[in-house]
Amino acid sequence: MMERREFLLALAGAAADGQAIEGSVLVHEHILVDFGGVKNPSKYDRGEVIRRARPHLEELKKFGCVRMLECTPQGLGRDPLLMKILSEQTGLEIWINTGVYGAANRSGVPEWAWQENPHQLAKRFIEEWKKGVDGVRPRFIKTAVNGFPLEELDRRLIEAAAITSVETGMTIASHTNGGGRAAEAQLAILDKTKCPLSRFVWVHAQNEKDHAYHERVARAGAWVEFDGVGPKTAEWHRECVQFMERQGLLGRTLVSQDAGWYHAEVAGGGEYRGYTFIYTDFLPAFPAEMRRRLMVENPRAAFGR
Repeated sequence: MMERREFLLALAGAAADGQAIEGSVLVHEHILVDFGGVKNPSKYDRGEVIRRARPHLEELKKFGCVRMLECTPQGLGRDPLLMKILSEQTGLEIWINTGVYGAANRSGVPEWAWQENPHQLAKRFIEEWKKGVDGVRPRFIKTAVNGFPLEELDRRLIEAAAITSVETGMTIASHTNGGGRAAEAQLAILDKTKCPLSRFVWVHAQNEKDHAYHERVARAGAWVEFDGVGPKTAEWHRECVQFMERQGLLGRTLVSQDAGWYHAEVAGGGEYRGYTFIYTDFLPAFPAEMRRRLMVENPRAAFGR
């Protein structure tokens, strides 16, 4: 008789066979975060983080995922060397980012970012793109605004991200507090900086309940990302995706889970959420061609091949 563990593994394999999306990309996930911030960085054991994260990454690969964008920014736990190790161990591409994150009560904002103008900030980000960080080259820009109206720091961070994008071609993923008005305010800065709006991703667009903003931002040429997909939010996220599809805007739509999260500032790392819910419970509600558009074609169009 098959042992229980063998049965569960076989069941997981069967599920993955039916729900896998080969070549798929998760555009917004985390492995490690540290909300101690720049003033109170936490100590953690990379080996322990690897022990917690690796099984989830290996499980994810069974569902056809080949790449994860690790969205933890500098100042809040970005660890390129850890990502390099996990990528080598699992065979999963793990992309890191450059930029400065202005949300989370500004806890991840380095002291120099309060002083420098957008061109000085952009020079730092471009240098990271050219030279790498701990031997790993950033592949996208992660930033954040704290709300609407945008404060002076928010405007400088977005302008710096836009200058960096013009120079490097990297896409900007912006954690956007303040909903659709804050998203549109950022697009105005990109437009003024002559940065293509197609290089802007409105992160956490699901927090805006007025679909009119989703439509306007997408029609302007930017990407609208509904992340945080999970058991408690799946119905709303499906509504958002279905709205975009009805408006002919599925091609400007991204989905992800904002999952994972080994919390360096919490003893034992806290709860670690896996990465497969989107495959097992969210995407099956959509036709196969929509699933492939959301998970294979759009992520590559938004962030590069």
